[in-house]
Amino acid sequence: MSKDNIVSLLMPGGIEDSLTELLRNGARRLIQQAIEAELAEMLAKYEGQTDEQGRRAVVRNGYLPEREILTGVGPVTVKVPKVRSRGKESVVFRSSLVPPYVRKARRVEAALPWLYLKGISTGQMKEALEVLVGPEAKGLSASVIGRLKREWEAEYTEGCQRDMRGVRWVYWWADAIYSGLRAEGQKLCALVIIGVNEWGEKHFLTIEDGIRESTQSWREVLLGLKQRGLDVPPKLAVGDGALGFWAALEEVYPETRHQRCWVHKTANVLNYLPKAVQPKVKKALQEIWMAEDRASAHKAFDHFVATYQAKYAKAVTCLEKDREALLAFYDFPAEHWVHIRTTNPIESAFATIRHRSDQAKGCVSRNTLLATLYKLGMSAQKRWRRIRGFNYLAKVVEEVKFRDGVEVNDKRETDESRTSPDQVIHQI
Repeated sequence: MSKDNIVSLLMPGGIEDSLTELLRNGARRLIQQAIEAELAEMLAKYEGQTDEQGRRAVVRNGYLPEREILTGVGPVTVKVPKVRSRGKESVVFRSSLVPPYVRKARRVEAALPWLYLKGISTGQMKEALEVLVGPEAKGLSASVIGRLKREWEAEYTEGCQRDMRGVRWVYWWADAIYSGLRAEGQKLCALVIIGVNEWGEKHFLTIEDGIRESTQSWREVLLGLKQRGLDVPPKLAVGDGALGFWAALEEVYPETRHQRCWVHKTANVLNYLPKAVQPKVKKALQEIWMAEDRASAHKAFDHFVATYQAKYAKAVTCLEKDREALLAFYDFPAEHWVHIRTTNPIESAFATIRHRSDQAKGCVSRNTLLATLYKLGMSAQKRWRRIRGFNYLAKVVEEVKFRDGVEVNDKRETDESRTSPDQVIHQI
């Protein structure tokens, strides 16, 4: 390749701009085809209707003025068709893909709260988005970002009042999210609960303001859920042992089983140990929660206690005090173990907040933080899939017994208990 050709690739207007333009043209065609398909579907509904003169009641009528939609590959020009209604009924075509007044794709909207919580200030938002979508990122001034934050706050308020009746929630994950921000002299903290319903779908149940992780704060959160119609308690709740959540749960939903998060517990145990020992201890802990059945888990647990009790008593005490709560998952379907041993759904959804930069510390109010967390949560929720083995959730709701992850057949166990050893040998 000649030197001139190499330079042309690096200079503006070279292959990079050509590729971007190619992507934009492809996006433009796809969007236009989708809009035309929407229109054809709508016209088909009125195909048999006519006016008094026998003409079709609803027909095409040109296009609205072209407008640009800001997407991940830059601005794309689209034309939305119009229709003419000749009958008594007034009919207007509304594209679900490109609704009226929309100027930005949802991907760009989702990027805004993420950038804000990564430490990008309101005044720098436009420059940050230019890196993502190109220099054509228009209409994203500080005032626009301020308006969007007010919209987020309104959406958050509405979400906090959503009726919870009519849905059965089987598992909960609870955790406290610290942002590193301070307002009104206190460190901002959000109390989060994610639930999985009987169809295996995960949803945010609440994202509430809390004073650290106190029992009173969690009590208010749980009573708020109950007031919104969540009267039936979940079968199992998963969380960190340090939460005031457990004391509040005992008061509000005493029937719910407790499962301590193994990720948090491992970190807590390792805090009592020198770094040189931690890799070996971490492997020993893994042998407990990865055991095939409860008996093997208890055996590995006892071995851990015997091995480290003498030299690291505090680490052993930290682990042993929650033995039963750490092994509660064995009474639920094995397909669900990967989901209910940790609070990973919350950790992964808010990973960006835990690593927020120092640049914007102290720059947001409590309302703005909660609203932004809510937007990030809703964006993450759209990508969630149903949990593994969701077909077993109905059995959990019906209180079918599971032992070591396997459904218990009471009749079979009764028959086996009545069979003598001689009969077993004879059958063999």
